[in-house]
Amino acid sequence: MKVGPLLLSVLFLVACSQSDGESPPEIELPLIEEVQKSVLFDPEFSDLHNLPADQGGEHRSYPLTIDSGARRLGYFAYIPSGYDDNEYEYPLLLFLHGSGQKGNSLGFPPGQLDRVLEHGPPKLIESGNWDPPFPFLVVSPQTEGDWLPDTVHRFIEFLIEEYRINTKRIYLTGLSMGGRGCWFYEGTKGSESYAAALVPICGRGPTPKENLIHAPIWAFHGEEDNIVPAFENNGSVQMVTQLNANDPRPKFEAKLTLFPNVGHDSWERTYDNSGMGTENSAYDPFDISIYDWMLQYRIE
Repeated sequence: MKVGPLLLSVLFLVACSQSDGESPPEIELPLIEEVQKSVLFDPEFSDLHNLPADQGGEHRSYPLTIDSGARRLGYFAYIPSGYDDNEYEYPLLLFLHGSGQKGNSLGFPPGQLDRVLEHGPPKLIESGNWDPPFPFLVVSPQTEGDWLPDTVHRFIEFLIEEYRINTKRIYLTGLSMGGRGCWFYEGTKGSESYAAALVPICGRGPTPKENLIHAPIWAFHGEEDNIVPAFENNGSVQMVTQLNANDPRPKFEAKLTLFPNVGHDSWERTYDNSGMGTENSAYDPFDISIYDWMLQYRIE
């Protein structure tokens, strides 16, 4: 992964409005007791080596139209080079944006869908700094409200129908409101979710946590985040600590990486790897890119 300069400015406050700092809705999550999802640790990436190397793909925009049908969301999709010339199934990385990137690409003013390019993997793709170890389909949808678990689930099902996706290798990540969307998607769907691994960044999670035990989770947060505090109100510290103490225990112990002297914008240094070596040594080390880490896991 190439690392670009990190620009620190007040613009990050626009990226995540105060809605990201509000308490999660008080909802009772259903407990999914019958385990239908079994995740494997596969550090050899045994089913990925036949994929052609990504020499630079195409980032395509799909705004909403009046006949968008099942997809219901506008989105950007990164299609790796070679995808159109073979019949292989590809890993999917689904990126959920923060509240500052909300929009409706069917409406006005035009260009609202471009907001999803401001952060995370779509920003890296646009800047030419996207270089994971194996090719991903990267899809970055846009919502005009919160990331509701059913909406995310239906959108993944649309993508499975639309693209050649390796359904054993679907990964979720998101920042702030999108980090919360990751937590709540897995926490609501549990063993029925499509996620083989999740990386929620500076987001709050749900209670209870029993549905979160089926997939590996690696949470990132800035210790000085005053919009979504890491240490309270189901921030990343409470989520990971309580999840790892859950009965039954998670199959893979949840990971937590904290950045000292960092506020809400802990995502740039996570997505572009520039935060490696700057993390709090009392928590999990940032010693592998999140893309390498996610690809170590697949659904059985």
